[in-house]
Amino acid sequence: MAVAVYGCFVWGLSSCKDCNHHDGTKDANRKAFVSCRVGLGQSLPEVWHHEMLDLLDKYRGVTDEITYFINRSHAPCPIDSIMPRLSILKIRMEETRARGYRAGINVHPTIGFFEQNYPHSLQQEDYTCKMDIDGKIASRGRFCPHDPRMQEYIRRLYTAVAQANPDYIWIDDDVYMGFQECYCDRCIRHFNQETGRAYTRESLKKAMYAGSFEERQATNRAWLQHNRQTIRRLLALIEQIVHEVHPALPLGFMNYDGTGDGMGYGLWAEALSGENRSPVMWRPGEGNYTDELSSGVSTKAHLIGRQVSFLPAGVENIQAEIENFPYQRLKKAANYVAMEAASYIASGCTGAAFNIFPYAVQPLGDVRPLDEYEPLLARLQKLRPFLDLMASELGRSPLTGIQTFFHQDMYLTGVPVLNHELYDIGLPACYAAGNAQVVILSKDNVYALSREEITELLSKGVYMDVETLQQLNDMGFGHLTGFAVAEKNEDRIERFADHPLNGHFSGWVRHCSHFWGSRAYDLYKTDERAQVLSYPADFEQRKTGLCTMGIFENELHGRICVAGYFPWTYMATLSKTSQMKSIFRWLSNDRLPAYIASFHKMNLWVRESVNGKTVLTFGNLSFDTAENVTLMLKTGKPSIRVYDMNCKETTIRSTGSDGEYRKFVIPAAEARHVYLVVN
Repeated sequence: MAVAVYGCFVWGLSSCKDCNHHDGTKDANRKAFVSCRVGLGQSLPEVWHHEMLDLLDKYRGVTDEITYFINRSHAPCPIDSIMPRLSILKIRMEETRARGYRAGINVHPTIGFFEQNYPHSLQQEDYTCKMDIDGKIASRGRFCPHDPRMQEYIRRLYTAVAQANPDYIWIDDDVYMGFQECYCDRCIRHFNQETGRAYTRESLKKAMYAGSFEERQATNRAWLQHNRQTIRRLLALIEQIVHEVHPALPLGFMNYDGTGDGMGYGLWAEALSGENRSPVMWRPGEGNYTDELSSGVSTKAHLIGRQVSFLPAGVENIQAEIENFPYQRLKKAANYVAMEAASYIASGCTGAAFNIFPYAVQPLGDVRPLDEYEPLLARLQKLRPFLDLMASELGRSPLTGIQTFFHQDMYLTGVPVLNHELYDIGLPACYAAGNAQVVILSKDNVYALSREEITELLSKGVYMDVETLQQLNDMGFGHLTGFAVAEKNEDRIERFADHPLNGHFSGWVRHCSHFWGSRAYDLYKTDERAQVLSYPADFEQRKTGLCTMGIFENELHGRICVAGYFPWTYMATLSKTSQMKSIFRWLSNDRLPAYIASFHKMNLWVRESVNGKTVLTFGNLSFDTAENVTLMLKTGKPSIRVYDMNCKETTIRSTGSDGEYRKFVIPAAEARHVYLVVN
């Protein structure tokens, strides 16, 4: 049985005197940061709160912290209705600490998500609602943070929260300006002060949507910076308010994958830290509420990973939000929740925030509201040692591999393709260009970059679709791409050319249906050094053009691959996955740290080698057990240690090599299971 002492759990030991206590902001022996978030229905009634604590005590180790919500809806409610709740929550937090957990408050919302429970929420007559570009109220549940009356509300709210004596305070993700931007008169005055212009709402709209591309870009880039600064000012105000009450109280911020905010995480973390450089916590979020979508975990992991990649290195407590809304147990299997937590740590987080408890219901007879949640807590208790092991081995070391291009100014050009299949076939995902051996480009990405940045990018490894090729060629970079577009066709298939990168699959075909919305392009070489990997063919497999996919090494020694036939999807065949792994290995000039060579549906995350030790995580997120998983790892070491989610350790010795890559064959990887590999 595990024993807890103020949130420090030592598995199978009766004492933790030799283990550092987790202070909630810095690592303690590299343990994972784990919390549970609890709604008012579970916390305000004493009997239900005690039932929850009893259950968590029974499954000791599931969480170190309990974080309490203060509101039931997504619109801000009056202070007078919050104060009685805080009085009760102050008592609840004392009860929680007495059980050995840390206790804090989650302020949700601060300025509001959307209109909900309006009769009991702040009223539009008293506060400035966010306005759209046409001057209409966006929602009666969202308020402008520049309104002095709203700022006074925030001062009273966070003062009261701090006075309730929490161990920490979280600011939830209603604090954003992305698709909920505000164009009220006060916000436009702020923008004019920042830019030295004199826009009206009408002239600002014209500047954003009319005029030349360059003029629109300049205005929208300035507005994006305005959004970053708006959030910074709001977080700085909250920091000042809270630290007037408790000077060293840790503050946490939850964001979402919102490009409209400019993803100014470093700026915002600095604002929350304040003059005293208090610790800052982070909770990256994105929706994945049920287990109905099999790709939900990997998609969210990639979204979270790129958020974390923008965080300063000093932010150590990064809890991935695992939200089971609407909190109905059969909506998410316990194994799915466990897989989520492990996958999100693999992609960059250092812990998890479980938002799993239900809206409380009236007990009936001998049936208690939380009985149905015991199987989930039992699974998470078994998972906890693995999360701690992952946090210990991975820490915040950066991921390395293949980056799907992302930039803090992506709001200006549209979000790049992320839901491609290249990360599902065993190629390593990373999220920061500085740590990538290859960058994936899709349509409009290049418009976020300067010409100098584009030239630098094309001097490395790049995989792109035809739309990107056309844009680069139109901008004068054709001498670095090696190809141009001849025409596009609806009725074509792809046939692999006789080329070493195609290996045994030369002559094989890939047939995708254009009914699903992708076109086939015929390409031609603009440089004789360009090489054809596949060509277009008709449905009888007869050649109809010179090229539909090719590679090129340019004068800057950059390696380019242009894909003109379904570049993002329908890659789940042995021939195509094998070809793509050869291509990305070539693009990286054999600098990829690792890849899964066998034909399996796998997600792979590799951390930068520190002192010669490479640590990676792979997830079999399919429904089938994978047999003989072949990991190609760039290492000189003859063996690896593989840990499953039960922390069972297996040593695997290399069975061969290919250049600098050693081959390790893992006999079996369970379905819906994540593995940690230490070299």
